[in-house]
Amino acid sequence: MELPRSNLDLSPGAACRTNSLANGLPGPWDVQTVSIGDIRPELSDVATYDLEFVDAEFAERYELQPGQFNMLYVPGVGEAAISVSDDPLRIPRDGRIRHTIRSVGRVTGTIADMQVGDTLGLRGPFGQAWPMEECADRDVILVAGGLGLAPLRPVIYSLLAQPEKFGRLHLLYGTRSPDSLVFDKEYDAWKKQGLRVQSTVDRATPGWRGDVGVVTSLLNTLREFDPQNTTLFSCGPEIMMKFTMLMAIERGIPVERLWLSMERNMQCAVGFCGHCQLGPAFVCKDGPVFRYDYISQFMNIGGL
Repeated sequence: MELPRSNLDLSPGAACRTNSLANGLPGPWDVQTVSIGDIRPELSDVATYDLEFVDAEFAERYELQPGQFNMLYVPGVGEAAISVSDDPLRIPRDGRIRHTIRSVGRVTGTIADMQVGDTLGLRGPFGQAWPMEECADRDVILVAGGLGLAPLRPVIYSLLAQPEKFGRLHLLYGTRSPDSLVFDKEYDAWKKQGLRVQSTVDRATPGWRGDVGVVTSLLNTLREFDPQNTTLFSCGPEIMMKFTMLMAIERGIPVERLWLSMERNMQCAVGFCGHCQLGPAFVCKDGPVFRYDYISQFMNIGGL
């Protein structure tokens, strides 16, 4: 089965010809130095880092599409693939790029110990982006679980920058508990701009007035959308995305308008090391965003 995008090049070395090279920027192996301009704690183990490009000329030419990721490099420690959680239009203007990072390993743990002013390396951007063209003139549903909201945050900014180009906009967000909601200080602003935000938690705490249950329950009860004219994007735990897609199909959303982001073990970002291989695809260069009807057959294979 072919990847559902005509612009994908699966030939050897294709990854080295994509991304920045077309714009005259450094190649995929070139590392840019960035310094930490600001650190904003999100959760006990999650923070958002504003990374400033040291090379101002590079910053002006840096182009990002919603859903792409960078490789963040800590000398002597290693690299980690981190999705960008920023407004794509703001990056060239401010010379900063935001990454929301959970401390879970050597690289991210080392970054968590860094301070404002410390430097690290950055390669990117990499990967296939969310197909924003699929949202035009349609209702849009974003379904996120946990930190899966971070790769969808650029989509939110892009949608709200020109809301007149889209139909009804929904964000359905599920997480473990109220204290694990990320970006919650932005919800009111998003609502005022036209995004319908609904959140649910697995375990309620005193004072919680929202829904309790899995995020698919929000999709099951959603009424203000036209299934046949809807595009759905989802990011979060794979089991959550699997059942989200099944529920979306049950609700009547065409399978060719269902997209998800696979956050697999990406180590080289150009499809050479093979760590993120999933069937015939490499998540780092053929994804991380895939159309569901392509990736569904592999999500049903245990241990793959």
